[in-house]
Amino acid sequence: MSWMLKVRDRFSAAHFLREYKGKCENIHGHTFQVEVEIHIAELDSAGLGIDFTIIKDKLAEILPDHGLLNDIYPFNPSAENLARRFFEDLKPFFPVRAVTVWESEDASATYTEDR
Repeated sequence: MSWMLKVRDRFSAAHFLREYKGKCENIHGHTFQVEVEIHIAELDSAGLGIDFTIIKDKLAEILPDHGLLNDIYPFNPSAENLARRFFEDLKPFFPVRAVTVWESEDASATYTEDR
């Protein structure tokens, strides 16, 4: 048996995409949504894999709310690169399977490690 725990949070930030031709090369903002998927193979005596509050607190700790992402990160802050970064930031703490970053209601990127 196994379970997939999912937690979501939001953050607002600005960014621009270097080496991109189009309107996203200009500075603009999003209210990003981040979804974390964590694989659990066992439950504790209370019937929990990992308390959602613990996951939410760690996710909130790593999200760069109200900043210019280009100044915060040394990489081009695309949804793809952000998903990978958040995955790597959470991996030391949880058995993360995937991280999805939504730039809008209908556009997202998901990062997983190849198995």
